[in-house]
Amino acid sequence: MKTLIAVVAAVLGIVLGGAGPAAADGAKAGSDIQVAQTLGDRDLTVVIRRPDAPPAPLRIDVVTHAGSPAGRLELRASTAGETVSTTKVDLGATPGFHSGTLRVDRAGPWELALDDGTQVATVPFVVPALVLSPWEKATYGGFIVAGALLLTALALAVTGRSRLALLPTGGMTAALATAVTTALLSPVIPAPPAPGTQLDPTYDTVNDPYQRTPVEHFSRPPVNLATSMDGQDLRLSMTDGATGRPVDDLLVHHNAFVHLVVVSPSGRMEHLHPVRVAPGEYRARLNASEAGVHAVAAELARRGGGVQLVRSSVRVAAPTAAPAQQGSADLDTAIGPAGTPSTITANFGTPDLQPWLGMAGHMIVVGPVGATHTAVTAPVWAHVHAMIPQTPGRQDRPDESVAAYGPEVRFTYTFPQPGRYLVWIQAARDYSVITVPMVIDVPPKKEPQQ
Repeated sequence: MKTLIAVVAAVLGIVLGGAGPAAADGAKAGSDIQVAQTLGDRDLTVVIRRPDAPPAPLRIDVVTHAGSPAGRLELRASTAGETVSTTKVDLGATPGFHSGTLRVDRAGPWELALDDGTQVATVPFVVPALVLSPWEKATYGGFIVAGALLLTALALAVTGRSRLALLPTGGMTAALATAVTTALLSPVIPAPPAPGTQLDPTYDTVNDPYQRTPVEHFSRPPVNLATSMDGQDLRLSMTDGATGRPVDDLLVHHNAFVHLVVVSPSGRMEHLHPVRVAPGEYRARLNASEAGVHAVAAELARRGGGVQLVRSSVRVAAPTAAPAQQGSADLDTAIGPAGTPSTITANFGTPDLQPWLGMAGHMIVVGPVGATHTAVTAPVWAHVHAMIPQTPGRQDRPDESVAAYGPEVRFTYTFPQPGRYLVWIQAARDYSVITVPMVIDVPPKKEPQQ
């Protein structure tokens, strides 16, 4: 009898002490979604704050940048073709954050509509359900079974049936071993891909992603890109290279669905983020300062298909805007021969740069250009990032309310061919994007002497 009680007490201590790891492996809330949008004349960043388990409020922050006119946006949250909630956000003349609150009532795929009275942009997003993983169920279930068997063993022992008490004690030990082992292994067991990344964001995968086996080896065909001008707006039509159907599986990639770079005939660059107006249809206001054929490159990511860079061109009949003012920075370049790494450092003077598109800085590279190639036919297009440094106590993906980076923004890039390149460095300060143009001559790689 004393031996049984000692065993039971030891096991009870393990049960109570071993319950901790399972709690630490609870479902983690997803991160906020930040999406850059070029909506008419406004350069916006839309921040969808990840909600708790629905029903729950959904907070939306709309960040305006310098040059965006004041006005009002109507925000609508819809799912399955039903508009669930609406609100209006007044955008002031001062750049910064403007907030509104919507409501979501179920898990699944949703759309956020931004209506400025002239154009409606739609941003797909997913409201996840909080689902216990199989190993969490095994851990908690094991502890519950062990507790029930513990009470049974104690009852049998107290009534003098110690031999019978050995049976539930053995079962309790097995249940406890299963729970503790699962709890200890759970931190290293990979979670399934979130709906909307590798998996299509259907209601089934959102409500129980563990019942769906992700496809590990699949890809999406290339995107066919057609461009045209509609007044001041550049229209993008994206179709699947295999089926010809509209491409409507773009992911938020570096805080945008599409990173669009447009280079004018004289070498002026615009970095735009088209808004989704229909499946496979995007548009952005192009403030063209000159007529002629403009080079167009769109960087995007398809669900399960990785990042693609698709190129085109568009003819602008007449200028629609004055040339944008260029920014400045102290530049330090260490340009190596083609095929070797080069380092370009821009010093913006003070450490108050804001994250833009999730990065401390961006560098666009087009070339080589000259007598043989223009931006339209240049063989090399690149989008290089300066990462946000990891800072203890600061979130990994800060939004634009944090102004604590710089003054130096450093890029490393290997120019694959010799020649002259058009380069633009971009960073953000005071909700204004600074664009610094430069021209770089890359020497040929020296051949080893025989």
